[in-house]
Amino acid sequence: MADPKGFMTTPRQDWARRPVEERVRDWDEVYVPRALLPIINKQADRCMDCGIPFCHDACPLGNLIPEWNDLVSRDDWRAAADRLHATNNFPEFTGRLCPAPCEAGCVLAINQPAVTIKNVEVAIADRAWTDGFAPPRPPDRLSGRTVAVIGSGPTGLAAAQQLTRAGHTVAVYEKDDRLGGLMRYGIPAFKMEKHHLERRIEQMRAEGTKFRTSTAVGRDIGAAELRARYDAVVIATGATAWRELDVPGRELAGIHQAMEYLPLANRVCEGDLETSPMSAAGKHVVIVGGGDTGADCLGTAVREGAASVTQLDIYAQPDAERDEDVEPWPTYPKIYRLSAAHEEARDLETTPAADADARLFAASTLRFTGDADGQVRSLHLTEVDTRRQPVAGTGRSLPADLVLLALGFSGPDRRDGLVDQLGLAMDPRGTITRDPEFATSACGVFAAGDAARGQSLIVWAIAEGRAVAAAVDRYLTGSSRLPAPIGPYDRPMTV
Repeated sequence: MADPKGFMTTPRQDWARRPVEERVRDWDEVYVPRALLPIINKQADRCMDCGIPFCHDACPLGNLIPEWNDLVSRDDWRAAADRLHATNNFPEFTGRLCPAPCEAGCVLAINQPAVTIKNVEVAIADRAWTDGFAPPRPPDRLSGRTVAVIGSGPTGLAAAQQLTRAGHTVAVYEKDDRLGGLMRYGIPAFKMEKHHLERRIEQMRAEGTKFRTSTAVGRDIGAAELRARYDAVVIATGATAWRELDVPGRELAGIHQAMEYLPLANRVCEGDLETSPMSAAGKHVVIVGGGDTGADCLGTAVREGAASVTQLDIYAQPDAERDEDVEPWPTYPKIYRLSAAHEEARDLETTPAADADARLFAASTLRFTGDADGQVRSLHLTEVDTRRQPVAGTGRSLPADLVLLALGFSGPDRRDGLVDQLGLAMDPRGTITRDPEFATSACGVFAAGDAARGQSLIVWAIAEGRAVAAAVDRYLTGSSRLPAPIGPYDRPMTV
């Protein structure tokens, strides 16, 4: 705690975003490059070094937040990077993509703006790469044991890196042509540029992790065959079985799942396509679903030149401040937030009314109608009450040439045959059943991340990857020195 009065004398200052008119013309990250560094030391000084750091408990990774805040405030970036990497394999990912439950748990947030923990985290991570504080860490010796990790999202990569560093020979199998899972093809580049991902993958290669792309386990290679090749298998495929919208007109052309739309835009950024075959250019776009995936679709549609963009959220508009009776500190509150994508849609007047939010709250889709060629042209909706029941007299329609369904995911996609070939038990939610040691019903097969936990946050994905690595290490060797930050059932599923 370099400045014991920092939280009283220094106001909160967030990472500045680039002007809307500038950033919507490219796919670069929305934040001003390097804007953090001139102010980040003072922001770290706002940390109160609480006797009981609730921010630490609010983070599924158990990040040592007061420690690295203090080190940054003293300009000791190497030590700060060491403390950050002690609990988080990929802080540059979480620093950009995590909704920061740690900030909701900040003691200062009881009656003041929280410490900018997320900004400090990403500043440390970026500084670590710039100054060479994140070298490869290959093991001193090999164990002679082999592990296959299925899926190269944050859970799979975290598990693979931990197991490799423990001395096991690890191969990561990825069904797509590039590594990264949803971080590669689901998260738009304006939220996280892909060079951050490439840098970590190269670090892992230098440590000894092997990667097998364009290989769907269960289809391109039998799941039983893979199990026979390795001493242990970790399933980290994520929850990619998307939820459907069963309303009249769903069969019309122009209605797509968000995860059909977003990967194509990312492939344009990768140079695979000149333009997306689902491009929103010149179209009236309606996004069904009020979460982050819907906001990603919104920001993408704006960059593609949509004529208008509207996002439907079935929940009522939340208040600007937390309701202490319903969501008291330090819980993560559902409050009104304006993401970068919503800011862009508002400022560019691509919303239903100028200066309005692109979201329509308490809105439920009734049906779609189209033209004689079977192309969707309108979405019909109604307002709903708190029980999600239609409110009489509130029906209306929106022009819709492109409709994107962003309704979340129910569990792992079973079409490749992985789950059935291994005979894995499933729970009623559609996720893989596992015990407290992450072991599934198949001997030597473990499951972690969204595939077993259900749809959740990137910070949970990395935490589960680290924890399953420790469990697999124990299974293979009888004990483990790997840190295990969590058990699979000891915290709520989502924030």
